[in-house]
Amino acid sequence: MGFLDRMSTVMQAKIEKIMGRMEDPRETLDLSYEKQLKLLQDVKRGVAEVTTSKKRMEMQKAKLQMNLNKLDSQARDALQARREDLAKKALENKAALQGQAEHLDRQIADLTEQQQKLVAAESRLATKVESFRTQKESIKAQYSAAEAQVRITESVTGISEEMADVGMAVQKAEEKTENMKARSAALDDLLESGTLTDYTGGDELGREIAQAKAKSSVDDELARMKAEMNIEIKELK
Repeated sequence: MGFLDRMSTVMQAKIEKIMGRMEDPRETLDLSYEKQLKLLQDVKRGVAEVTTSKKRMEMQKAKLQMNLNKLDSQARDALQARREDLAKKALENKAALQGQAEHLDRQIADLTEQQQKLVAAESRLATKVESFRTQKESIKAQYSAAEAQVRITESVTGISEEMADVGMAVQKAEEKTENMKARSAALDDLLESGTLTDYTGGDELGREIAQAKAKSSVDDELARMKAEMNIEIKELK
């Protein structure tokens, strides 16, 4: 793989990594979980509001029932006092309040039904949210493990590619070295066979002249020594 190919691969990997971050399923799952939690909180808030309204109406009904009981008692007291007119008036007021009481009973019944539905919905939703949370964490853990495995594989692949490049470089260096050795050996063979002139060895004629001069010098020295020794021998005689 050449340098440009490696650069292209690196750039593509970086782009894919950026895109992967943008589409990270873990973030999508967390966002979905947050939305479900918000929905669950809304349902709980609805249950609380309905319960509060029901409680308020029940308190109104209890107060109204006390007034009804009071009017009923007043009507009885008026009859005992032979005041039928006052008893009738008390019963008329009781009848008016009784209509309000019945209306409150219907509202309380409606709120009770609504409360029961909301509580059941809250329970079902809470179960689903918890199930989703468990599934979400499991998927996130699996994704993180797979992501780590991909990073390790990519690292190993990168190292393998680099080692392949190094191996090719070593192979080329060895081939060049062997070629250079073969060329050097061939040149040595040519020099030894005389096919190729060794200009680094100097001038052959010059060497022969130098050898002749050296020989002449030796001969002259030998003659001089012989002459001296001949004179010495004569003097001794």
